[in-house]
Amino acid sequence: MTSVPEIGRPDIGQPDIRWIDDRTAVAPQVTPAMIAAVKAAGFVAIVNNRPDDEEPGQPAGDAVRAAAEAAGLGYAAIPVTQAGFSHPQLDAMARAMAEADGPVLAFCRSGTRSCNLWALASAKAGGEPAALVAQGSAAGYDLRGIRPMLDALAGPR
Repeated sequence: MTSVPEIGRPDIGQPDIRWIDDRTAVAPQVTPAMIAAVKAAGFVAIVNNRPDDEEPGQPAGDAVRAAAEAAGLGYAAIPVTQAGFSHPQLDAMARAMAEADGPVLAFCRSGTRSCNLWALASAKAGGEPAALVAQGSAAGYDLRGIRPMLDALAGPR
């Protein structure tokens, strides 16, 4: 997996990045000030899974988009709310990962929704559910709660 310098140092403008596979990592909220560190870490695209105005003080998605695009990074907004996950969101996540010519960083408030969305999109694309749960666990995310959805999306084996 790719290494990221200064992992877990949001105080110096670096997001807490957790790799879930060799092309995808997740993080809590990414701010415009962190974009230079994201680019320096080798990411080519950012996926924002956070709806605007989820909590006070959160940077607007448009501000993160502008900073990402100014740095030459791809950007996709696929907000996930309390309503849960939909097939269009899974398809948009799969498309964002497939269209990126290199590592993708997805973020939300804590990284959990981004990891879940990655796993669901990966299962829909044929990923093996047990392996996806293990990858999430290795990154510090418990995907056992969505295992039935992963199984359903992956279909019979």
